[in-house]
Amino acid sequence: MTVKMILACIVALLALVNPVQKVLIVTSLQERFSPKELRYISIKSSITAALILIFFLFLGEVTFSYVFHVELYSFQITCGAVLMYNGLSGLLKGFFLKVDEHIKLADLTVPIAIPMIAGPATITAAVTFPVQYGREITIIAILIALVVNLFCMLQARRIGNFLIKYNFMNPLIRIIGLIVATIGLQMIFDGITLFIKTLTV
Repeated sequence: MTVKMILACIVALLALVNPVQKVLIVTSLQERFSPKELRYISIKSSITAALILIFFLFLGEVTFSYVFHVELYSFQITCGAVLMYNGLSGLLKGFFLKVDEHIKLADLTVPIAIPMIAGPATITAAVTFPVQYGREITIIAILIALVVNLFCMLQARRIGNFLIKYNFMNPLIRIIGLIVATIGLQMIFDGITLFIKTLTV
């Protein structure tokens, strides 16, 4: 276990968790929910996402291969398509999550936890990173990335008000949307490449 490997894994997971995107989501909800409710949403969704990622880290590959008979490349392609759709939604429509006006507070934590925090790219990383970095490093990186993400969500009101004040919000949503869509497309290419490799073995 080296510091370089740990930092590389943390940076990669932070990019996939994408705390900036969560700041934009929480900020968009501040007109509907009180600061106390947003704090509850942020903490509960983060805990839910952590449990999901740890589950996939330990049992993801076994679940896909032996229970559902799904190969990793199929998962990568499907998750890449979902991530690309979410990114295009932010890029073209200017929002990542559209909340129904009648939605309950308790029902909101699930769509934020998955796919917004524990999204397709992050789940794929939880399944594949232990091979590259080791299980211990991946667990540490996941927890650090989620703590950083939670901190950003808890501070989203201040950050969001600053972005709105200087008209940075809409351009930033579209830029993040472009990045998310690009990551999704790369996941599709990675899945196709892995599929082709399995044919040549």
